[in-house]
Amino acid sequence: MQWLTLRKGAYCAVHPRLWPQLAGGVAPAIEHTTALQRFAFRTVVDVGANRGQFAMLARALFPDAYIFAFEPLAAPAKLFRRYLDGDGRIHLFENAIGERAGARTIFVATQDDSSSLLQPTEAQSEIFGVEVARTEVIVMKRLADCLSAGQLHGPALLKIDVQGAELDVLRGSTDLLDRFDTIYVECSYLPLYEGQPLVPDVARWMDRNGYELAGVYNQHVDPTRGPVQADFLFVRPPADRRRGGDA
Repeated sequence: MQWLTLRKGAYCAVHPRLWPQLAGGVAPAIEHTTALQRFAFRTVVDVGANRGQFAMLARALFPDAYIFAFEPLAAPAKLFRRYLDGDGRIHLFENAIGERAGARTIFVATQDDSSSLLQPTEAQSEIFGVEVARTEVIVMKRLADCLSAGQLHGPALLKIDVQGAELDVLRGSTDLLDRFDTIYVECSYLPLYEGQPLVPDVARWMDRNGYELAGVYNQHVDPTRGPVQADFLFVRPPADRRRGGDA
C-alpha cells in the first residue's frame, strides 16, 4: 500500500486546498477515481465515511453534488467535520446504517477504518495487521430514517464501506433503493469478520434487486491466500434490459 500513500501525497501536493487535510493525515481516496470518474452524480451517499476520504474525492469528481455521509465513530467523525464542515453541500450523520434502528456494539480497530460491527477473524490480523482496540456502543438507523426520497436527486450513488456489514446496509436502504443508479461496495472473498457476507452473497442480493456488476476495482491479493477483497461497482441497467429486451 506504500505506492498508494505516495500517490495520495503527490495528489495533495498539487492541490493546495488539501494541504491542511494532508497535514492531519487525511487524503482523498483517489484509488476510486478510475471506477467513478465517468459518472456525473448529483447525489452521493457515503456509508462508512471514516475521516472523509471518500467524500473529499466525491467533491473533486462531482463539484456540484450533495454528499450525505454516515460515520458512527466519534474520533473519525470529528476529523471529518474539521475538514469538510465548511462545505454547505456535505452533511454528516454520526450514526451507522442498518436493517434495524437501535444501539449496537462496534469493535473499534487499531486502524479505525477497519472497525466493524462483527468480530474480526484471525485473517484480518494476519493479512492487515489490524487488532481490536476496544468496543463502543453506536447508534444505528435505517437510511429512510435519515434521508427522504426527495433529497436523492439522480443520478445518485450509494457507496458502502462497512467491514462486513454490507448486506445489513443494503437491507436497511430498501425503502430508497430505487433512487440509486449505482452502488459501489467493498466486499471480501474470504471472511475477515465473523459471519460476514462474502462476494457471492452480495452479488446475489444485488442481482435479485435489479443491479448488474459493472466492474471490479482495487483488488487486494495476499501472497499466500490469493484475492482477499475488492471494490465492486453495480449499476441498474436500462429499463428495456430489465424487461428482457434488447440492450
